[in-house]
Amino acid sequence: MATTILDVQKLKQRGERFVMVTAYDYTAAQLVDRAGVPIILVGDSLGMVVNGHSTTVPVTLDEIIYHTRAVVRGSSGTLIVADLPFLTYTTPEQALQNAGRLLQEAGAHAVKLEGGRAMAATVRRLVDAGIPVMGHVGYTPQSVHQLGTRVQGRAAEGALRVAQDALGLQEAGAFAIVLELIPAPLARAITSRLRVPSIGIGAGAGCDGQVQVWHDLLGLYTDFAPRHARRYADLAEQITGALQRYAADVREGAFPGPEHGSTMDEQVLAEVLAKLEA
Repeated sequence: MATTILDVQKLKQRGERFVMVTAYDYTAAQLVDRAGVPIILVGDSLGMVVNGHSTTVPVTLDEIIYHTRAVVRGSSGTLIVADLPFLTYTTPEQALQNAGRLLQEAGAHAVKLEGGRAMAATVRRLVDAGIPVMGHVGYTPQSVHQLGTRVQGRAAEGALRVAQDALGLQEAGAFAIVLELIPAPLARAITSRLRVPSIGIGAGAGCDGQVQVWHDLLGLYTDFAPRHARRYADLAEQITGALQRYAADVREGAFPGPEHGSTMDEQVLAEVLAKLEA
């Protein structure tokens, strides 16, 4: 049975730390499922790590739906949260329509949206309609052109704003809240005041859970590693090496071998060739 939002909230109540990982396709979802990770985020980070954009801003709702469908087909035990992309939740009613598509058409179990207290009415509208919502405060990537890519909440005013935003989303009905790129002491203080789980990324170890991007975890980049990420594998080098060995075997005639193909009766082949030459 798939993880539910109630299961996630019980993890906080029991003081158990947990993880969330992004995934964007069927195979990745299968591997995350097999690893026992309870939550998959189909993040708009796909705009960068899958589609090669410099920000998440160009990602469309149809793209999130496409990738979420693939993830749903590959997962049986995870809670699947899908991002609402930039400008798809500017009003509560627009958010309701688009979040509904993510659940009905894509099969997501919950949605995530960025923003603090300004999003409270939208979160409340979705929750009242039966759509679970994960909040996201601190650094919000969809606002990169306004915020820049930098830690939020270092000064007193900004720190208070982030804390009030998190608490406001909780009161609006969010079942969990992502805290991104905020100082670790601030994240710990917010987490201690939240009844719902916090999920950190670049926010220190004091959060209830942690989320990381698939490509960062597995070392799928050769020249980029965010400060907030730890590589648990170096798959870019392994994949490159495997492709080079494959190419070399093909060029040298070492692949494919007899064991990689099938045979046929020599007499049948002779009859065919005779007809071709007639």
